[in-house]
Amino acid sequence: MNRLPVLLAAAMAAIAPAAASEEPWAETTIGQHLVLEEIAREGEAAIDALILKGETLFRAKFTTLDGAGRPMATQAIVPTRRKRPIAETFSRTHGPDANACVACHNDPVAGAAGDFVANVFVSEGFESADFDSLDPQFSNERNSNILQGSGLVELLAREMTADLQTIRAAALKEARASGKAVTRDLSSKGVPFGSITASPDGMVDITRLDGVDTDLVVRPFSQKGVFTSLRQFTINALNVHHGIQATERFGARWTGTPDFDEDGHVDEVSDGDISALVAWQATLPVPTRRTDLPDVWKAAAARGEALFAETGCASCHRPALPLESLKFTDPGPFDAAGTLKLADVEQPIVIDFVRFAWVKALPRDEQGRVLVPLFGDLKRHQIADQRNERLGNELMAQRFVARDVFMTAELWGIGSSAPYGHRGDITTLDEVIRAHAGEATDVRKAYETLPEADRKAIIAFLKTLVIEETE
Repeated sequence: MNRLPVLLAAAMAAIAPAAASEEPWAETTIGQHLVLEEIAREGEAAIDALILKGETLFRAKFTTLDGAGRPMATQAIVPTRRKRPIAETFSRTHGPDANACVACHNDPVAGAAGDFVANVFVSEGFESADFDSLDPQFSNERNSNILQGSGLVELLAREMTADLQTIRAAALKEARASGKAVTRDLSSKGVPFGSITASPDGMVDITRLDGVDTDLVVRPFSQKGVFTSLRQFTINALNVHHGIQATERFGARWTGTPDFDEDGHVDEVSDGDISALVAWQATLPVPTRRTDLPDVWKAAAARGEALFAETGCASCHRPALPLESLKFTDPGPFDAAGTLKLADVEQPIVIDFVRFAWVKALPRDEQGRVLVPLFGDLKRHQIADQRNERLGNELMAQRFVARDVFMTAELWGIGSSAPYGHRGDITTLDEVIRAHAGEATDVRKAYETLPEADRKAIIAFLKTLVIEETE
């Protein structure tokens, strides 16, 4: 990475030609702000520079000169003022709690998971006041997720959302034409999401939805599955963890002021800067499998993969989901107010994933679709119950998602991402499997009744799913 400053200086000319030169000892880290529309006009030629800029921002240790800190604003998703100035710049509870993105996403490489020591505390998420207690009545403790492969995950979620909303539109059209209620199953890429019933008057009965929000938007990010896009995730994280406020949410358009947090710094991070962070995260290579294994491990892993399917683990942790399109647009199509979406810009930034060797290496199905090996289903499930609360030991629901319901964890990279569980307090794979309850009770019991050698074989298989260490 020692060539990064040189590469960046050369490449940035394509997307920030008017950038002012800065003193090499300057204590700012964001530098010249980028403009999304200017980057989009440059097209494919700007992508490499944009990704490099995103990496520098992800690794940057933000300073107060960049606007770090939010003395008069809370961590809430909806811009919310504090009642009184914050006493300290940093707080392990409500934040800001980190200098850099890489401070929490660093194990084993930048963009990956974090140890228990880097856990964060999240509130219900909307307009909550700041909290100064670790008491679970006020916050939920969370471990960092890996970001590798997240661009393909977002593309999968977009396609699944479009599928579900198309089914709803067709049901409504048929109900209006026939004058009768129409019930349709909701499914995309083989993943069932319950059913809906459309009435001739345009009403839709959503009581039988399963694992998706009522707007039928598949939200693939966070352990609760509450963030639609990398863009939304990034804007939230910058405010919560660093006090860096994105203009597109906290700027004058929505709040009436360019300095909502009253720290003396206006328009702290631009739409183009957010796009750079999104571009870097979206193009992180997918996790892979270890191949440098002794024969005894290879044999155990092969047996374990078969048992993984036979016991029912693969019913939620699906080995792969098919992806139609490899073109990633930023902004995306399904975000809500406060996060730029496709309809808000004249021209989006387009990243064609075909350009990356790691994408070309992925298998395709008979229809030519890329098979994304995420070992997940992008669906929420009840994963705890009264008999076994280990994976649901929270008191606070988050964004209307019940405390015992979580997004299926993608298992690619799990061999590199210990510790486990939403709180990062489970140290072994055997432990976290035994912690499954709720909808996963039967699968957990099937695992527990296996002979010890077969259980170890499943662990041997999971330990082959790793993040490639290239740094």
